[in-house]
Amino acid sequence: MLPFLKKNPGPAPGPIECMVVGLGNPGRQYERTRHNVGFMAIDLLAQKHHTEIKRIKYKGVTGECLLGGRRTLLLKPGTFMNLSGQSVREAMAFYKLPPERVLILFDDINLPPGRVRIRRKGSDGGHNGMKNILYLSGSDQFPRVKIGVGQKPHPAYDLADWVLSPFTQKDLEALSPALENTCAACELIAKGELDKAMNLYN
Repeated sequence: MLPFLKKNPGPAPGPIECMVVGLGNPGRQYERTRHNVGFMAIDLLAQKHHTEIKRIKYKGVTGECLLGGRRTLLLKPGTFMNLSGQSVREAMAFYKLPPERVLILFDDINLPPGRVRIRRKGSDGGHNGMKNILYLSGSDQFPRVKIGVGQKPHPAYDLADWVLSPFTQKDLEALSPALENTCAACELIAKGELDKAMNLYN
């Protein structure tokens, strides 16, 4: 077989060393909505590492890859956003991972599309998915990448309607480099270079 026809061998054997979680809502009706940008980021990360997120485990769907040289679980919770912590906690317990080795990717309405903000730890910032993760785990020590989805068009606009609305084509164009930067940041954070990721992409 020619070398370029060989299948990707997949992650090296050994224990899962870290986890990357993309937050969103399952179902086609939620695809490409602002609240699902975490799913979009982790799908791109899986694509870049020639893996698929399709194994049903831990109340979600999972895949595995080598990220920053570490065997990494990729997780998309299937519990709907407000109960994301159920899926995350179950996977963490199975692999005995501390919060510091669980990177969360999610949307931020306070950032414009195209911007990302990386944090070592912190509060939920009003995000219901993060709120549930922090509540069920009892920790705020999760590193996270917040991906900008833009503010409501006016203060009276319902927040739930806004985050569940689809991106415009213009927003999608702005979002593309942010998703690329998110994937690059994930590589660095998996290697333990969170400060470098913050300096490069914040």
